[in-house]
Amino acid sequence: MARVVIIGGGPGGYEAASAAAQLGGEVTVVDSDGIGGSAVLTDCVPSKTLIATAEVMTEVEEAGELGVRLDDGDDDPANSVRVDLSVVNKRVKALAAAQSSGISRRLDRDNVRVIKGRGRLDGPETVVVGDERLDADVVLIATGARPRILTGSEPDGERILTWEQVYELEELPERLIVVGSGVTGAEFASAYDALGSDVVLVSSRDRVLPGEDADAAAVLEDVFKRRGLTVLSKSRAESVQRSGDGVVVTLTDGRKVEGSHALLAVGSLPNTDDMNLVESGVSLTDGGFVQVDRVSRTTARGVYAAGDCTGVLMLASVAAMQGRIAMAHALGDAVTPLDQSTVSANVFTAPEIATVGLSQAVVDAGGSTALVVKVPLADNARAKMQGVRDGFVKLFCLPNTGIVVGGVVVAPRASELIHPISLAVGARLTVDQVAQSFTVYPSISGSVAEAARRLHLRN
Repeated sequence: MARVVIIGGGPGGYEAASAAAQLGGEVTVVDSDGIGGSAVLTDCVPSKTLIATAEVMTEVEEAGELGVRLDDGDDDPANSVRVDLSVVNKRVKALAAAQSSGISRRLDRDNVRVIKGRGRLDGPETVVVGDERLDADVVLIATGARPRILTGSEPDGERILTWEQVYELEELPERLIVVGSGVTGAEFASAYDALGSDVVLVSSRDRVLPGEDADAAAVLEDVFKRRGLTVLSKSRAESVQRSGDGVVVTLTDGRKVEGSHALLAVGSLPNTDDMNLVESGVSLTDGGFVQVDRVSRTTARGVYAAGDCTGVLMLASVAAMQGRIAMAHALGDAVTPLDQSTVSANVFTAPEIATVGLSQAVVDAGGSTALVVKVPLADNARAKMQGVRDGFVKLFCLPNTGIVVGGVVVAPRASELIHPISLAVGARLTVDQVAQSFTVYPSISGSVAEAARRLHLRN
């Protein structure tokens, strides 16, 4: 029986543990932060729970257009609805804890041993936890990442916050300055704006979401402006300081932005320090991320890595897949290497932005000759009924075969709508096959079929 030791209890770790147990391994998980890791306890589950409340507020705010009125006679339902952030955050933490407990029960059913503590390597075949030494045939490093902190802008957990600390707030920030316009910054800016905060988003680039589809980012910026959210583009924060009962963000051009709270969303750093990795033969990048191949192998024999500590598409779904792939490869099961071109991702803003496969940036740079079509949701009957006017469906296909190689969806619940496009990309379906599949009328998913029809290649 292979002895498997997994360092880290996040998605990469707990999914790998279950997979290894199913394959007959004797599995031990070494975890210091709580089963589920930051994804469950301080990141994905909490943030998306908060965003779920923000989605309701967005729907309420836009309900007047649909003829919804409240008994007090106010023409705008949003004026009569408020958020109790203490209740929201209590629910957020309760759901995160419940999810963690559920995963722990699953590991217990799988006969996975869990040790509380921080693990480090002593060579590729030994993991040290406190005074205990664990011999291993297979080691998986799944230690995740932590928020990057601006020098001289240390969070205090009260006014200057990381995304892991916002759930301790009892009251809604009056004026929230979000530093960083990547996925995390955009999501929290969108959420707190919907919850009722005055939000300022500081972006060092010329647009929000610089790593996402430019058309999608443009839609989001238009929505932000319409909702009154302030975006300071080409503005880099130099420091964030506490000032009485508020904060002052100083920009590199000398401007100062005042607010009640600041949220730092300026990237992540891998949790790979003080683990004796390099000394044990595990190569790291200059940024400290663990180098892995497509089956999650590191440069040390028998040592694998999964999740944010590898820097490979820092998504919980990718971490889980990396962990499962690692165990399949290590324990002799059939394995399919990670194919990043089939990974779907979502930005949980309002509207959401979901993507899979080929990007517009690659096409524009001449890296692909794919054909592209974009169908605005403004033309969709169901979208009109629901009062949805922002967003689109974009498809990419190869010019000769019509095989679908990518897509973008900007819409409410885009995370659900991207799935048929993900299936098409993964199964190498053609636009004709997608177009000939029935969709419900009326439905927003009908725009996926419409985009496919527009890409039909006449014989």
